[in-house]
Amino acid sequence: MANDISNLRKFVSPEIIFGAGARKSVANYVRTFGSKKVLLVSDPGVVAAGWLQDIIGCLEEENIDYFSFTEVSPNPRTDEVMLGAERYLEQQCDVIVAVGGGSPMDCAKGIGIVSANGGHILDYEGIDTIDLPIPPLIFIPTTAGTSADVSQFAIISDQVDKVKISIVSKAVVPDVALIDPETTLTMDPFLTACTGIDAMVHAIEAFVSTGAGPLTDMHALDGMRLIHQHLPDLVADTADLKLREQVMLGSMKAGLAFSNAILGAVHAMSHSLGGYLDLPHGLCNAMIVEHVVDFNYRDAEDRFKVIAETLGTDTRGLSSNQVRQRLVQQIIDLKERVGLTQKLAASGVSKTDIPWLSAHAISDPCILTNPRRSSQRDVEAVYEEAL
Repeated sequence: MANDISNLRKFVSPEIIFGAGARKSVANYVRTFGSKKVLLVSDPGVVAAGWLQDIIGCLEEENIDYFSFTEVSPNPRTDEVMLGAERYLEQQCDVIVAVGGGSPMDCAKGIGIVSANGGHILDYEGIDTIDLPIPPLIFIPTTAGTSADVSQFAIISDQVDKVKISIVSKAVVPDVALIDPETTLTMDPFLTACTGIDAMVHAIEAFVSTGAGPLTDMHALDGMRLIHQHLPDLVADTADLKLREQVMLGSMKAGLAFSNAILGAVHAMSHSLGGYLDLPHGLCNAMIVEHVVDFNYRDAEDRFKVIAETLGTDTRGLSSNQVRQRLVQQIIDLKERVGLTQKLAASGVSKTDIPWLSAHAISDPCILTNPRRSSQRDVEAVYEEAL
């Protein structure tokens, strides 16, 4: 009898050090890899917040040589990746440490790919396209949302074609993630809300993904619960380290879930939107999420019911349609409580942009694990609802 492997699931994750002060072990991990020189990848916002200097202090204390590369945009661009790879090689670095949100981390992954494999970063679009192992990656996230620090995704903006490309590979799972809630204390309420909603969407999409399994489900549900419970209070009081810790833990769990179960139509549509308009990724997700949930509901009713219950709805005695309405309202309420209520039209999207956005969304790898099969026309209809 042939073995049925359709129910097998793999689960990849970095070595994770979680908790206040985790970042301070960076030099220890650099030493573990026998590094002679570190490429530090960060961006101007993180530099201004003081976190890069904080990490440099940790390296200097241990006499570790480094070179800083901070020319990274909020949505990292192909030319920045190429420049970073050039710097990595000419400075003869052998380990990459990224300090920042999703942008420096995704850029660092791109730099690792190109420095080891050559060619152009666009050559590696898609799933499992990387041949040679990339340099060790040590990531220190300063936002609680993107989860690039635990995921097998790298998202890079192609400024020429105005699209975001997705690279999905075990090769870009960082070796070490130093997840330190203290580094998120410098995020303002808007960024806290954007990254928190991004993490919430990671958890929701991972739970209903066709790639979901028992190893991802527990992380997805726990991530949802933590974020739903603590994010609104955190946006109201961004200096509360206990709340920071809970949201960062929720974000990390959502990251472990989506990295392994992959995502769905919200992210496919959001990547298309972010590439086109250069908007914050979390905001793009926020503008689309309830419309996609509404669209997908009929193809994953049982799973969406569990999500509604996890977010606090008592579903006993409710019809399927009532559960759907209740869940959509819960998502809208959460967005309102964190102040993310703007629509696509207010962000500069017009009806004439929708065919272009939809054509790109439908070719994004994230659409492949969406629970409901979607045609381009379906995607257009969802964008139109979100206007």
